[in-house]
Amino acid sequence: MRTLFLLAVCLFAFSLIRAQTTAGFENLGLLPGDYTIDAGSAGHFESGNLSLPNHYNSNWMVWDGWAVSAKADTLTPGYINETSAIAGGGQGGSTAFAVSFVVGASIMKLTGAATGSPVAGMYVTNNTYAYLSMRDGDMFAKKFGGITGNDPDYFLLTVKKYLSGQLGQDSVDFYLADFRFPDNAQDYIVRDWTWLDLSPLGNADSLQFTLSSSDVGAFGMNTPAYFCIDGVVTQDMVSGVSGPLETAALPLYPNPATDFVRISLPDSGAPVQVSVWDATGDLIREDVLQAYERVVRLEMLSPGIYFVRVLQDGQPFVGKVIKR
Repeated sequence: MRTLFLLAVCLFAFSLIRAQTTAGFENLGLLPGDYTIDAGSAGHFESGNLSLPNHYNSNWMVWDGWAVSAKADTLTPGYINETSAIAGGGQGGSTAFAVSFVVGASIMKLTGAATGSPVAGMYVTNNTYAYLSMRDGDMFAKKFGGITGNDPDYFLLTVKKYLSGQLGQDSVDFYLADFRFPDNAQDYIVRDWTWLDLSPLGNADSLQFTLSSSDVGAFGMNTPAYFCIDGVVTQDMVSGVSGPLETAALPLYPNPATDFVRISLPDSGAPVQVSVWDATGDLIREDVLQAYERVVRLEMLSPGIYFVRVLQDGQPFVGKVIKR
């Protein structure tokens, strides 16, 4: 029985791990040095289970939202180099990546099996235009740190989620540049592809990206409002899971959760066996809850995705929970 118990949960956990999709933008067929700021009549770019809205004005040949690029120019300053990544290409040696020019906010829509599920995360780096502007200053924006290097400048990317038309209150912040340290030697501007964990946001239909900066003038932010992404991993929904013990879905709330989740099953009056597994399929702990207990404690766990398995009256139930 214990062998079947472990096998059923592991099959469930690993089926969810296999149900991940990575958007790397290579499917758009860009050659090194190519880029496109016009998605045409579609009005969006697609990769993996993502749709990236693009707003292109053919009269003025300007755009906002998202573009896709394979430009690796890390040296040319200014607006003419708005579609390069300072990392010198895509993440992990790939060619293509996506660039966002944020006017107010940029939206990333989840499609297909990813709709309503968490986004595990993505790689982020600076756009070359923004990076060189912050490093050296230009005719519109200041050099970060100022003349002395002591100015507490920053360039911040903030990510929130939409679910069922509602904008979530929680956010994930990522500093594309941070000069607020007492020791100037710790100041930095992101130059490499860096993983950004978005799982704390929980289930989402789309993500909202906004930018803010310490360098603000009469007309708003002076820092060029660009950033680059690659390797976006979506946690795709599985329509149904079966295993040797015919595992059923387990309702859990609140979800995402911070300190605990409640098991939402009819009370049979008998104790239930509970186990918690991490996203790699490793057993974290096991317990037996009495009939009056319906709470699984999470406060000692690190943020991430976990699976809770309950065995009640011989019937196994498994649910996914996001620990914040």
